[in-house]
Amino acid sequence: MGAIVVVGGTAGIGLELARHYADAGREVVLTGRDIDRAKAAADEVGGATTGLAFDLSEPEGIGAALVDVGPVDGLVLAAVERDANAVADFDIGGARHLVTLKLVGYATVVNVLRERLAADGAVLMFGGQARIRPYPGSTTVSTVNAGVDGMVRTLAIELAPVRVNSIHPGIVGDSPFWKDKPAPVLDAFTAGTLTGKLASMADVVSAAVLLLENRAINDVNLVVDGGWR
Repeated sequence: MGAIVVVGGTAGIGLELARHYADAGREVVLTGRDIDRAKAAADEVGGATTGLAFDLSEPEGIGAALVDVGPVDGLVLAAVERDANAVADFDIGGARHLVTLKLVGYATVVNVLRERLAADGAVLMFGGQARIRPYPGSTTVSTVNAGVDGMVRTLAIELAPVRVNSIHPGIVGDSPFWKDKPAPVLDAFTAGTLTGKLASMADVVSAAVLLLENRAINDVNLVVDGGWR
């Protein structure tokens, strides 16, 4: 049985997904940009978990960092950075960094591990709902998250029979970014959902597991947001 690799597994949903698989007795490899933080997260998760470090925004170093990883049953690309970057005051360096991280970096990890992926394995990429719900300053974020949809379409063909899917969480109420927001802010978003509640990290993890493990789900971009309107 191969490993579950979680790129961006040192915090938030990535960490919770790594914990899910470690608790199930699976070998897990989680990555972050800082080796000490990655090793600390692996120790926290426990089980057969290893922490590795590389920077997705410097894709030339990814191959060397993953040289000892494999075989792989599930590859999760969950690393994310938030970027407020309006066209009126455009930060070229910030935009280049995020585009490289999410599009070039994600694709490079897939390239490096493609021959180590089990034929019945899966790749899961994380996007976000800014792709269809832009807000002031979201030009780069909206663009890269929409780009995840495009990568799913092409990689599902290029990697077949390996399955490729993406997940696009909405506002995740108990995630590190959102949990300490003022109650009126969260209440306003909650009121806009059809379920009457925000998605939780557990909700996103369970959806991610479905996309990784159900062998009939392929080339799918799944939204997890409680039907937010």
